[in-house]
Amino acid sequence: MVDLTTDIKYLKGVGPKRAVLMNRLGIRNIYDLFHHFPTRYLDRTQIIPIEKARIGEVVTILGTVEHKELRETKRRTSMFSLVVADETGMVECVWFNQPWLKRTFSKGDWVLLSGKLDFYRGKSITHPDFEVISEKEEEELLHTGRIVPIYPLTEGLNQKILRRLVKNALDRCLDQLPESIPEEIRNTRSLLSIREAIKNVHFPDSNTLKDLARNTLVYEELFYLQLLLALRRTRFKRNPGISFHVRGTLPARFLQTLDFELTDAQVRCIDEITADMARPEPMNRLLQGEVGSGKTLIATYTALIAVENGYQVAMMAPTEILANQHHARMRAQLASLGVEVALLIGGLRKKEKDVLLSELETGKIDLLIGTHALIEEGVRFSALGLVVVDEQHRFGVMQRASLRHKGVSPDFLVMTATPIPRTLALTLYGDLDISVIDELPQGRRQVITKLTTDAKRPKVYDFIKEKLLEGSQAFIIYPLIEESDKVDLKAATEMYEQLREEIFPQFEIGLIHGRMRGEEKESAMQRFRNRELQILVSTTVVEVGVDIPTADIMLIEHAERYGLAQLHQLRGRIGRTGSRAYCILIPSNSSGRDARERLTTLEETDDGFKISEADLKLRGPGEMYGTRQHGLPELRIANPFRDQGLLKLAREDAFAIVAQDASLSSPSSRVILANLRRREWSWVDLASVG
Repeated sequence: MVDLTTDIKYLKGVGPKRAVLMNRLGIRNIYDLFHHFPTRYLDRTQIIPIEKARIGEVVTILGTVEHKELRETKRRTSMFSLVVADETGMVECVWFNQPWLKRTFSKGDWVLLSGKLDFYRGKSITHPDFEVISEKEEEELLHTGRIVPIYPLTEGLNQKILRRLVKNALDRCLDQLPESIPEEIRNTRSLLSIREAIKNVHFPDSNTLKDLARNTLVYEELFYLQLLLALRRTRFKRNPGISFHVRGTLPARFLQTLDFELTDAQVRCIDEITADMARPEPMNRLLQGEVGSGKTLIATYTALIAVENGYQVAMMAPTEILANQHHARMRAQLASLGVEVALLIGGLRKKEKDVLLSELETGKIDLLIGTHALIEEGVRFSALGLVVVDEQHRFGVMQRASLRHKGVSPDFLVMTATPIPRTLALTLYGDLDISVIDELPQGRRQVITKLTTDAKRPKVYDFIKEKLLEGSQAFIIYPLIEESDKVDLKAATEMYEQLREEIFPQFEIGLIHGRMRGEEKESAMQRFRNRELQILVSTTVVEVGVDIPTADIMLIEHAERYGLAQLHQLRGRIGRTGSRAYCILIPSNSSGRDARERLTTLEETDDGFKISEADLKLRGPGEMYGTRQHGLPELRIANPFRDQGLLKLAREDAFAIVAQDASLSSPSSRVILANLRRREWSWVDLASVG
């Protein structure tokens, strides 16, 4: 008997060979096939004959290719013309400057067109959307008279095959699909049953039911995600924590050593954190702020509270460069306060490491800074009271859990310089309290960002030379370490030689990339800090936390290869002393108009939240941040940015249920608990992990 967990190869019409193709799409069983959702729909009910199509309206037409022609206009641009006909008439479609379309169409092809109908020597559409459809598929479409799903595919599968398989699975197994949303919620939120939703998301009987089905499935996905966050939060807060005395002398003495006043935002965030630390339950807080907003300062203040209360602090950074930087700065800042600061990274000699671990276990070390080395089995604290994780999105949920378990319910502070829009913060960090440093210290100037072209490269180099002669320092960023035959991109190692020998021979140039040993990277960074180097050629290894106050120029090659948020992080490395700083973006010649338009966002704003929202719209939350590394289930249909309204409702309902019934043992929670057990989601075991 075929059921929801049956291997997909046993579904009629699949077999071993086709199962391999479906596995590529993440479809391994019937349940996965039910949740392989259409990306769009072909509304067969709206296709009209050409004869009845009205001028000035947006129309959808289905016909065959009668004629195609590519010619050059008087202005030396290309014009591709396609004549499409059905049984009632003809329409001419025109595309400018897209000569490759000639290879897309063949005479006799069935083609679906959508666009605004004009009249120029007959009915015409300029730059219509189109889809070429196989004759067999067209035959099926003509006879369905319904809203037809269009699915993501892989090579070897077509829409017709996949639709038949989905229909076969629905006929056999839909009645086995158990309900996952309590009836009370379905009634309150006007949702369909899960069976109705799955049926109508694949083969909707109307546009109304299609939208209702999607809303139901989006809500279900977001509801269980928020339920996990609510469970995490509740179970974490149940653990007995440390009630710190937060008005000691060490933090106050530290502030007295600073030569500037704290911003209002920094003071507010410190107040929020200290209020958490004073409570008897553990702190679980995210500190969010732009590059240079003062996150490390706040972390230092927080660490001193723990140290003065007799506890140790662990601070984990994603790279050795950043760990070294934190160690050097904090050691210098805290030496006069009698705080013992140590560094644990992978490259330590065994004798040094053994001494360090012994001092850590006996309580001699107050603050230990390090990389992933902190979570190794042999690292034991005497009394770990506070864990700080910098750039926390770069660590997986298990790594964060391992560090937390080095102590008995220590307070937990995670930091990120990646501005996260509120909707996504609720999705990924809904179990954490959130503090936002929403202003930069006085004196920070906006980095002037300029998008230019490869043709203007000589002028860019001349500008950089001029600034270097005035005493500036510059980063030059490349996407690759070494050249590749697969992609036509400039690489750091090859360009380092060319820049040093041909373009900037009068200046000292250094190189840094991810494959270098830790001591080599730190040596290059230190020479750059000491102004022994005027230019540092690098990959994005400098993206996270690197602080070179005197650097005020950054040239980013192949800028289209990066996300907007990543580019914003990179340019945050310059202009930190208040001097005017310049970030120059040079995309590849092969980058399209859309890529260049996307990059203009960085010219227009330095607001990290606006930039992240633009990135989120373009790339989606999965590509930008991922959910799996946060210990959360993957989102298959929901988009927190697009589905903000449903996210809000799902969050309200999930948190209300957990507040009333954290063990999910009441009769009304049985549907939810049964669904959690049935799916055997791995993250349920991590419900107490932040």
